[in-house]
Amino acid sequence: MKALCTLTAAATLALAIPAHAEFALDSRFTDADGDLIADIPSDAAQQVDPDTLIFAYTPVEDPAVYAEVWQGFLDHMAEVTGKDVQFFPVQSNAAQIEAMRAGRLHVAGFNTGSNPLAVACAGFRPFAMMAAEDGSFGYEMEIITYPDSGIDSIEAIKGKQMAFTSETSNSGFKAPSAILSAEFGMSAGADFEPVFSGAHDNSILGVANKDYPAAAIANSVKARMIEREVVTPDQLVTLYTSETFPTTGYGTAYNLTPELQESIQEAFFSFDWEGSALAEEFSKSGEEKFIPITFQEDWAVIRTIDEATGVVYACE
Repeated sequence: MKALCTLTAAATLALAIPAHAEFALDSRFTDADGDLIADIPSDAAQQVDPDTLIFAYTPVEDPAVYAEVWQGFLDHMAEVTGKDVQFFPVQSNAAQIEAMRAGRLHVAGFNTGSNPLAVACAGFRPFAMMAAEDGSFGYEMEIITYPDSGIDSIEAIKGKQMAFTSETSNSGFKAPSAILSAEFGMSAGADFEPVFSGAHDNSILGVANKDYPAAAIANSVKARMIEREVVTPDQLVTLYTSETFPTTGYGTAYNLTPELQESIQEAFFSFDWEGSALAEEFSKSGEEKFIPITFQEDWAVIRTIDEATGVVYACE
């Protein structure tokens, strides 16, 4: 299948990062209120009200595990909206974005880095994010290796292989590319061999199993994998930790009816986390509730990284 949405990055990073990144939606969308997300169509004939809502969580190594984690929440969404709700396991960020752009995906959690691409190309309208009980949120990008890898610093990655997740990922590609260039004068191809694992858990397992000498990952994913005993702390060594970034953003397709979008939001913010499978899984990385967010404010740092690294969005 031809990719509808692609992302490219320039080879180098300008050291002076601009305060505000330019951002534009695909021509099929409008943004009359200037909030940087697609407006709901004013023509009711262009709005959709499906009998079954399709939900997808950001790609993970084993989607079946997360289908079970999300089931209680999806049952709650079904009760609030009056719709059947199905979990859609996606294998890649590109497939998730294409599904929403094509109208096959109605509600989703897009990872940090692919959020802007989903907003620009697929009409994604993010409104929620997971947070701690005190409202704090976020994760850090880490560059990791394994004990006795011979890599004891970022500079020691030179001449070796380094794993990224995908080009749409913030912590799995865009942020580490910017940091490696700006802080260490290192770029893929010239200083190390880049490889792509497809997901953070793949990269973490790859390092733990010594398949990759180094990898860039989200430490929230690492925390959950350690808690589930998929990997152990002594299998991994952290070489670098970034500033804090926003986590997965949850939202809807732009062309759902206003009433349906409101009821979906209600489902997120009225969900009782206590004793749920969602709480059991995500409390491992300190997340215990949904909080409201805006793409315009909360993703400003990510759009700045995109602009600084020369990222452009192509929606075909």
